[in-house]
Amino acid sequence: MSKPIVAIVGRPNVGKSTLFNMMAGERIAIVKDTPGVTRDRIYADVSWLKYNFTIMDTGGIEPDTHNQMLRDMREQAEMAIEMADVVMFIVDVKQGLVDADYKVADMLRKAQKKVVLVVNKVDNFDKMMPDVYEFYNLGIGDPHPVSSLAKLGIGDMLDEVTALFPQDVEQEEDERPRIALVGKPNAGKSSIINKLLGENRVIVSDVAGTTRDAIDTAVTWDDKEYVFIDTAGLRRKNKIKEEIERYSILRTVSAVERADVVILVIDAVEGVTEQDAKIAGIAHDRGRGIIIAVNKWDLIEKDNHTVRKFTEDIRDILSFMPYAEIIFISAMTGQRIPKIFDVLDMVIQNQQMRVQTGVLNDILAEAVAMQQPPSDKGRRLKIYYMTQVSIKPPTFVIFVNDKKLMHFSYTRYLENKIREAFGFKGTSLKFFIRERKEK
Repeated sequence: MSKPIVAIVGRPNVGKSTLFNMMAGERIAIVKDTPGVTRDRIYADVSWLKYNFTIMDTGGIEPDTHNQMLRDMREQAEMAIEMADVVMFIVDVKQGLVDADYKVADMLRKAQKKVVLVVNKVDNFDKMMPDVYEFYNLGIGDPHPVSSLAKLGIGDMLDEVTALFPQDVEQEEDERPRIALVGKPNAGKSSIINKLLGENRVIVSDVAGTTRDAIDTAVTWDDKEYVFIDTAGLRRKNKIKEEIERYSILRTVSAVERADVVILVIDAVEGVTEQDAKIAGIAHDRGRGIIIAVNKWDLIEKDNHTVRKFTEDIRDILSFMPYAEIIFISAMTGQRIPKIFDVLDMVIQNQQMRVQTGVLNDILAEAVAMQQPPSDKGRRLKIYYMTQVSIKPPTFVIFVNDKKLMHFSYTRYLENKIREAFGFKGTSLKFFIRERKEK
């Protein structure tokens, strides 16, 4: 079950970002070595009670405007609405009901989405309720008063939002692995899908589902079925570069959210870029299996060092995911396209691999013997034991005497030892450090 997506929409200056930042809380400190995933924070993960979901901030919607930038922002908001399970429609009690609010409400009605109407900047519930009721006129449901600055009414609002999430009455769990192709526009994602579909051994069937799933494609290869999530689409010529990037990031978040394995497609001619690193960072944060497919390899002049040189560049720029598998392909000529499936199967297996606690602790003991745990002011880190608690991605808990002594680099060292022993190629590993008082 992928996490629900909640889009925050409304016209400019109604306080969307303040609300977004408040809900996102301090959860935004992404590990330092993941490049700019959230510099222009447009999404964040939120937990409320038993729910985990992703919120997306959209620029302000200016319903009719001739300004290109604002039109782009509106398109982006429309896209976020299309991808969302629930839309939070924010209005401003101080400015009252304005014409543009009606237009946004019409947009949401057309989209036939579940909407929670949030009236922001209500600093005094007693005095301001009559002004809140005015928003009933939008005809889009009950207005929920909040103050994102004073943090009032937030819990009730989140209860309303989470109550609208799709219930888990999914058709029987779909066991087929889901693969998202992500990457910059023009890297060749669609041509790869077309090539996979073009092979005679591939049977295409449309996967029915919500609009969000409209571009999922089932592919059968060697009697195994895979579902490919394509993130292409929605690109218009005269877009400002940043806008295209924000778009593709939005789409990427939504695709990665629903995938087991992510194939990052890199354009061999352009080489690996900062934007590739951003997109890779999203998949890494979400703990997905990762394959880097260098496409258009047929266009590269080669000598004995080309592959090595290119691999080094990738490892250098995507240094936070040394575990990612790299393959060199050409969607154009079909070179190594079948290999994608071999690598996929391996990564899927590694994502689901479980290691017995006994074996883990043997490796742990050996690792500790070879390199002493760090100490600070005469106190040394003691590692008691380690156990695997879940898969997809493989997740481990390490029990220690003092969390503060567990240096990031030592966790990294233990991860490398585990990888040496079990491979785990193509999947990230997650580690949680827990304290246990000494007996």
